Amino acid sequence: MAGKFEISKSKNGKFLFNLKAGNGQIILTSQMYESKTDATQGIESCKTNAAVDERFVRAESTSGQPYFSLKAANGQIIGRSEMYSSEASRENGIASVKSNAPGAPTNDLTGA
Repeated sequence: MAGKFEISKSKNGKFLFNLKAGNGQIILTSQMYESKTDATQGIESCKTNAAVDERFVRAESTSGQPYFSLKAANGQIIGRSEMYSSEASRENGIASVKSNAPGAPTNDLTGA
C-alpha cells in the first residue's frame, strides 16, 4: 500500500497536511498554512524536496530524542517528523518520506 498526503483544517481555521506511510502511520507533519492553496503548494514542495537528502535536517530534541525536518530550497521548514527512539529509526523515517512522498496522492479532509 502506497503512502498519501492528507490535508485537514485545524480548530483555529488554518490548514496543515500529514504524509502517511502505507501502513497509515504519520511520517511528516507540516507547518500551519493560512489557506488550503498554501497547504497544497507545501505538498508539492514536499514531493520535490523529498528526493534531496541535503534537505533533511537531522536533529535531537532537548530530551535527546532524534527527529528530522524537511526544508525547501529556500530554507523554510516544510514539515517535521515525530520523535524517534533511535537514530536508526529516524533514518527509516527519512527513507519512508523519500519513497512515499514523490508519487503520493492527496486526500482532502477539509470538507471544503
